[in-house]
Amino acid sequence: MTLALRPPRDNTDAEIEAFTTVCERLGGFDDRVWPEWADGYLTALAAGPRAIAFDEWLPAMAGDAFERAFADPEDRAMAEAALKARTAVLADQLDAEALFDDPERLRLSPLMSAWDEAARAQAVADGAMAAADAAELVTGGLWADGFVAAIEDFAADWTATPDDDDAALFVELLAQVHALRLAEGSEALREHLRTTYGEDGADRERLVDEACYAVQDLRLWWVDHAPRPATRRVAPTPGRNDPCPCGSGRKFKKCHGATPG
Repeated sequence: MTLALRPPRDNTDAEIEAFTTVCERLGGFDDRVWPEWADGYLTALAAGPRAIAFDEWLPAMAGDAFERAFADPEDRAMAEAALKARTAVLADQLDAEALFDDPERLRLSPLMSAWDEAARAQAVADGAMAAADAAELVTGGLWADGFVAAIEDFAADWTATPDDDDAALFVELLAQVHALRLAEGSEALREHLRTTYGEDGADRERLVDEACYAVQDLRLWWVDHAPRPATRRVAPTPGRNDPCPCGSGRKFKKCHGATPG
């Protein structure tokens, strides 16, 4: 009997709307915190080598913007719930056991906007950004910017061991995410396409898929390569009639092994 693999969770429409609202309010105080950017940031946290507590990553991601945007306690509780709902789903989508069970399945479902000429023009017309900034937007770019920002904020966690045999794979996987940041038509993007895909090339949709698979593989890479805590060696307790290890010359029972009276 074959057990059906558990499908990845996804947020409800209401949860996505709440998450988007929170990020837009944060963006009013920190203009880098777009919903897409924040989703990339949280994805990197979920893909990394350790579970990072909410109270640790929130100030790293938003600085003082969260306190300024959500000063009211009820507002704050709503915002925290929205962010935690998204992080919980990302953690489930990047669950290592599920990824190991079915490595060919794309479980990660990022929040990305499809940026084309019409979308860029609309963003400018809505006053969301200047024309020069809009011209640089590509699908997946903001998300990848957020992913990289989280790596930079928690750089100590994301340092691969240089002499590790799999360090080259680690670099290759990160390169797939970085590729989403490359401007359409740029020489850097053309070089990436030539090196990675050869004559066949790849469109933006494939770049997004490959980046998502790379993130899943990064999660598994960290499961295999996360630093292990040093083994603590505990010296055996001396017998009561043994010499005390402090060097006093007295028996252990009469020195450091004596029962407090």
